[in-house]
Amino acid sequence: MSAYVYILASKPNGTLYLGVTSDLVKRIYQHKSGETKGFTERHDVRNLVYFEIFDDIRNAIEREKALKFRKRKWKIELIEKDNPHWLDLYTTISGP
Repeated sequence: MSAYVYILASKPNGTLYLGVTSDLVKRIYQHKSGETKGFTERHDVRNLVYFEIFDDIRNAIEREKALKFRKRKWKIELIEKDNPHWLDLYTTISGP
């Protein structure tokens, strides 16, 4: 079963949220629809701007913890390396 580490953003260079899940499409939908109460809802953090895929949830959790210790500037550089225009990647994973 695949696992994912993901970063959501409110806007380019905006508020960031880092998470881990075993079902990326469902989890991002929950953030976008407001089903997920808390930080992402309060700060309107709903755009999927980065994600990584893992074969094992334990590896994804380790990566998430490592990313959380990184400074904001490093996370922004990570996002912009693969997504320089801060596009919402949800449409690329959710299908038509």
